[in-house]
Amino acid sequence: MLCIFRVFGGVGAIVALIFLVIALLRHLIALVGLLLVVVKFAIIAIFVALVIMIVLAILRDRSRKRRDIDEL
Repeated sequence: MLCIFRVFGGVGAIVALIFLVIALLRHLIALVGLLLVVVKFAIIAIFVALVIMIVLAILRDRSRKRRDIDEL
């Protein structure tokens, strides 16, 4: 009887470790997915900011050229 408990205890420990590893891997995959989403949003935000800066620079240059023409 004691031998059966020892075998089931060993098998149970191995099964518990396997389930623990699976659960940890699920959380790790979810964390990596979340980090990828954050990086994608950061890249999009940087791109939008860069486009806005370029548009503002173009408009400022046009305004400066108009002022120069008006002064002449």
